[in-house]
Amino acid sequence: MKTGVVFPQTEIGADPAAVRDYVQAVEGLGYSHMLVYDHVLGADTSRHENWQGSYTAESMFHEPFVLFGYLAGVTTALELVTAVLILGQRQTALVAKQAAEVDLLTGGRLRLGVGVGWNHVEYEALNQEFSNRGSRYAEQITLLREFWTKDVVGFDGKYHKVDYAGVNPQPVQRPIPIWMGAGARSNPVPTDRVLRRVARLADGWFPQMQPGDDAKATVERMMKFASEAGRDGAAIGMEPRINLADGDPEFWQEQARVWHKMGATHVSVNTMRAGLNSPQDHINAIQQFKEVIG
Repeated sequence: MKTGVVFPQTEIGADPAAVRDYVQAVEGLGYSHMLVYDHVLGADTSRHENWQGSYTAESMFHEPFVLFGYLAGVTTALELVTAVLILGQRQTALVAKQAAEVDLLTGGRLRLGVGVGWNHVEYEALNQEFSNRGSRYAEQITLLREFWTKDVVGFDGKYHKVDYAGVNPQPVQRPIPIWMGAGARSNPVPTDRVLRRVARLADGWFPQMQPGDDAKATVERMMKFASEAGRDGAAIGMEPRINLADGDPEFWQEQARVWHKMGATHVSVNTMRAGLNSPQDHINAIQQFKEVIG
């Protein structure tokens, strides 16, 4: 089971040197990969009644593709992962181009995690339809793989039309691995519809649950749906997260052990919301986690 970290998006700050030092520390500690959350915009909650989202206009988010372009020049081995890029609010061809460029500049170190998102304000500002984001999502994934495996694409779908055009340069990985989000913080157990989509389309997925009976049942459902889709469920990667703030080192070890037993191929530690006050505090935290988990 590979071990990674969640980039502390909302707490790392805006100093490029601090970002560089943190990410180089991640690589230097021997972590295999780093996950980056994504939000283009945050809503001013004073103007939106009954706001229930996790993030607001006060939450800082570095843009993943631009960040990864920077990190391509200051890392050598670390896999860079979006977890997840809100695919439905972006133009598919542009995502294909940006992802291919990052993959090229990093020598094939991109894993593209994608999701449908929850922020209707963000969708509206980006001029994308919120209500049909789920149905567009599957077509977007199909088209992304077309762009990354063919020099010229002819595509005529329900939401996209490409009249024989292509992405150049192509990525190193053809195609770039696509992983999918499944569940949310407020409702971590994904529906059958979401799991069937993962089982049909994804190279891997990111469960949002804590290990336990619900997680075990969800993994079993995913395996069943994969089999129904003609795929080997064991070949579909799975990466849960362990929140530093949820417990002590013994708790982290137990969570990692249980997830590994359930078939997780990757696990990552999230140090946000743990009362850490500086980039160095986050570095110290991931060093401790690495010493405990290995």
